[in-house]
Amino acid sequence: MGDVLIVMLPALILTAVLWAAVTALKPRNHGISEAERYQQELALKSQAHYAAQVRAAEASRARIEATTRPSQNSQQQSQQADHARSALLGRDGSGHQGGLSAIGHLNPQLLLQLQSLAHDGHKTKAVRLLRQSTNSDLKTAKNYVDRL
Repeated sequence: MGDVLIVMLPALILTAVLWAAVTALKPRNHGISEAERYQQELALKSQAHYAAQVRAAEASRARIEATTRPSQNSQQQSQQADHARSALLGRDGSGHQGGLSAIGHLNPQLLLQLQSLAHDGHKTKAVRLLRQSTNSDLKTAKNYVDRL
């Protein structure tokens, strides 16, 4: 039994020293704890959720603006039509634009009312209404109503 101890004791000591060296030299996990890791994951999920909400809100805003605002093309077309209409109204034979300064831009409701009166055959009422609303002269108002 003494021979076994003489052989086993150095082997056990050698094993303990090797285990201690490996444990001491083994890189320690200086990382984050489970709670910190959970907090980081939660923050990442929250950021992703917020980004998705922002994208959804921007898409919704774009859809609303697309339906409520005319496109740039149609805005340009309406501006060109307004310029053409004002140029037609502005011709009074002398070459200056007297009609444009007298009438200017009309209220859309007034314009609809004038159009309905003119199309129903009540042009004199339309001219009278236009003159009262814009303080324009008779010739300018009559020319405007005739072009409706």
